[in-house]
Amino acid sequence: MHNNMTNKTAIAVAIAMSLGLSACDSDDDKQTDPVQVELRLLETSDLHANIMDYDYYKPDETAATEKIGLVRTASLIEAAGAEVSNFVLVDNGDLIQGSPMGDYMADKGLVMGDVHPVYKAMNTLGYSVGNIGNHEFNYGLDYLENALAGANFPYINANVLCQADCWDGKTAGENLFTPYIIEEKTVIDSNGDQQVVKIGYIGFVPPQILLWDKQNLTDRVIVADIVKTAEKFVPMMKAEGADVIVAIPHSGVGSHTAPADAMAENATHTLSTVEGIDAIMFGHSHSVFPSALFADVSNADIEKGTLNGVAAVMPGRWGDNLGLIDLTLEMQDDKWVVIDRQAEARPIYTKADGSLAERHQGVVDAVAMEHEATKEFVNQPIGVASADMYSFLTLVQDDPSVQIVSDAQIEYVSAKLPPELADLPVLSASAPFKAGGRHSTADDASSYVQVPQGPLTFKNAADLYLYPNTVVALKVTGAEVADWLECSANMFNQIDPSSTEPQYLVNWDTHRTYNFDVIDGVTYKVDVTQPNKFDGDCAVANADAQRIVDLTFTDGEGNMFTGAELASKEFIIASNNYRAFGGKFAGTGSDYVVLELPDTNREALAQYITSESEPNDAGGYDSAVNPEADANWDFKTIDTTVALDVRFETANTDVADTFITDNMKRTLTKLPEPDALGFAVYQIDLAN
Repeated sequence: MHNNMTNKTAIAVAIAMSLGLSACDSDDDKQTDPVQVELRLLETSDLHANIMDYDYYKPDETAATEKIGLVRTASLIEAAGAEVSNFVLVDNGDLIQGSPMGDYMADKGLVMGDVHPVYKAMNTLGYSVGNIGNHEFNYGLDYLENALAGANFPYINANVLCQADCWDGKTAGENLFTPYIIEEKTVIDSNGDQQVVKIGYIGFVPPQILLWDKQNLTDRVIVADIVKTAEKFVPMMKAEGADVIVAIPHSGVGSHTAPADAMAENATHTLSTVEGIDAIMFGHSHSVFPSALFADVSNADIEKGTLNGVAAVMPGRWGDNLGLIDLTLEMQDDKWVVIDRQAEARPIYTKADGSLAERHQGVVDAVAMEHEATKEFVNQPIGVASADMYSFLTLVQDDPSVQIVSDAQIEYVSAKLPPELADLPVLSASAPFKAGGRHSTADDASSYVQVPQGPLTFKNAADLYLYPNTVVALKVTGAEVADWLECSANMFNQIDPSSTEPQYLVNWDTHRTYNFDVIDGVTYKVDVTQPNKFDGDCAVANADAQRIVDLTFTDGEGNMFTGAELASKEFIIASNNYRAFGGKFAGTGSDYVVLELPDTNREALAQYITSESEPNDAGGYDSAVNPEADANWDFKTIDTTVALDVRFETANTDVADTFITDNMKRTLTKLPEPDALGFAVYQIDLAN
């Protein structure tokens, strides 16, 4: 009996000790196991009024697409949000301009109280904040003010300051927009409890808006450097209690080799070094980060999606990707600290898998009226063309889709020159805006001008000239024309004339197709065996290099000007406000501008098409605009003793195949397999 009681007591004590120890262990674990929060950040950027999954430049029966449109991205937003307990959604800007729907709304006009269709769509998706992009200023500050009033979420921008005549009673030196906001976000932590995380958002725009939209912004705003502005405001945000700071720069990656460049257009890499920034959701350059495109960027971790250790994402353009950053926050010393991060861009479509996102019916319904109105708007007739205008060959030979723009610009400017300039020859600088995008996404493989011969509508003019730039003329010398073209020739990689290995001609990495200016009114050749004189920013790379050869101007009497005589001769160049005031190419900048005109280049193009198309009483036309390229430029034939294998990429369609076969100036051979993005690859004979 005694032994039995003793055993029971021993067992009871052992159990009690065990329970006590377990309880202590649990308490200790609870005390030492820190509270964590998983926070997901989602981003759209560079939508450019592409709300619908519809290409307004194509006939209605082929216009539906699975590759673009917020209507598709919205489904990814909902799916990504449903995967987690805590998420926020931001937009980076370049929102109200860039598609025919944006054109339609600008033509229709906005008054206070109207809601722009981009906001009708976005207001259904729960955005926390929007940032101002550079194209928000294209239609002027009054239009922008009316548009922003339709958003049911706040807007930020920290580096645009009022100069004069600003809204909301702002005075000189004040921020035109709210520089940053701090959102008190209720979240669910790792224990299932509610917490509050204060998320600070700060936005930026390239300082170059003062050049690109000079006519809308001169004497009204000033713009500060992105990085210096961040260094000013981020400590203030921390002092006001921001637990997490999310920078939303409408700015590309930029240079990691010259981080001190002030007023840089693309400053994200340097911005990631500003202390206190936890995540960067960027845009502007229409690329995808993280991706293999940026594998060689210093301190970029493509697997984690970081720049200098800071989570960063850029979601392409037109809604083709959704940006996503996952942050793990941990409570340390009564403060939230980011202990882990992961970024990715989720596509709505890939070549391998096809569509990855369904249409979002709520967005479809929100813009149904404007969608139909846009289709009517772009189908207004303006004339007729005698030949196809496709841009499949625009990077390898003179091209009708660029030629017709040059012809229109020359005629428009020539008719408006003041008497003191009327005797100067008028040239035109035009670039292909749709010629394979940036060769970075599957959708780029279909980004080409495709305007067939026959009746033309406003949609065709908008396809030929994508942006709402205005016409500007500059006075330059022949020497500046030569250097202008030297910078343009950065479009091409240097070709080794002694190599039999495959060599790719087009420089997709550091030169955009919209910077590949063809100057009409002169003739010239490009020697791609030579190094570039200038880099993609028109900074001198090789001062003694010369790619532009045989540059010649022939006047109306047949007199030819070359060499020193041409270099000293004066010309007028018809261009656009973006190029004219950019100051990047030789002969550009305010000092060279002699004529600023109110009409857009697209309007000048439409007027030219109409003037060349003579209607008849039968409802047809007795004459048509002729866009045939005049072949004023070519490559210099390469003198070599080996079999060169020079290649370039273009569209991979039956229409492209036929056009290329019928119109090629040099021998072009299509290779059997497209590249990884779906582009056709051609060999071009530069030796004959």
